[in-house]
Amino acid sequence: MRYEGSIYRPPSEAYSLLIQVTVGCSHNKCTFCSMYLDKQFKIRPYEEIEEDIINYKDKKYIEKIFLCDGDALVIPTEQLKKILVLINENFPNCKRITSYATFQDIQRKSVEELKELKELGLEMVYLGVESGCDEVLSRVKKDLTGQEMIDASKKLKKAGIKISAMIISGLGGRELFEKHAIESAKVVSAIDPDYFGLLSLMVIPGTELYDDVQAGKFKLITPLQSVEEVETLIKNLDTTNCFFSSNHVSNYLYLKGNLPQDKERLLKEIEYYKQNPEYLNLNNKRL
Repeated sequence: MRYEGSIYRPPSEAYSLLIQVTVGCSHNKCTFCSMYLDKQFKIRPYEEIEEDIINYKDKKYIEKIFLCDGDALVIPTEQLKKILVLINENFPNCKRITSYATFQDIQRKSVEELKELKELGLEMVYLGVESGCDEVLSRVKKDLTGQEMIDASKKLKKAGIKISAMIISGLGGRELFEKHAIESAKVVSAIDPDYFGLLSLMVIPGTELYDDVQAGKFKLITPLQSVEEVETLIKNLDTTNCFFSSNHVSNYLYLKGNLPQDKERLLKEIEYYKQNPEYLNLNNKRL
């Protein structure tokens, strides 16, 4: 399997075969993201993907496949269908196919197109919501509103494709940390994802946000503010059946549970962290 540049995948895809169908991210403007700054976006030629898949050894052991890089759904539907058919033909024991997706990509496809992708094995997509606060989204150059993200997610729901959504704690900085939490909870509740993960902001050299922090334009939240932000987020969430996790290495506090069933337990655990801040994860550098 050939790869161009650094390859990223969600933690839950640790044991998946990674097939690079695009290089980089078609948006690639977010001020906080450094993942694809070293790449020029392109859709890989079908012939290259076909060769990688056909020549891959030990096909019978593959049960999960993740399509990378940043937004596989940017690929025109007919070509993406060909890739999914090829995967189905060559990996007989594959139980699920997943990918990152941008909300813009989803909006460009009809519900019928998304249903066709689902029928060919696209089980779930990972969505970087980042924030539900329009002011935060504008500042980090996400080029989206919360409502546009909700509308795109409804199309996935109609198609039967599962959603794993992600919010970045601290992305609003000290100025907007409470508004970021409240508005993010509203958007995530409206999306009603199957999985919801929380990461904490890591400021990476080379990004626009890093320069803003260095210039004093963006002030990072404190560890205790992060705990308060997570508490506000959980309190305001209203989902029907969602697995929540805040156990990424970047996070100050580790949490996981099913929502809404475990909401009270999670809030009690957050209160424990507030009363015992010495147990917060302070090992990772945020800058």
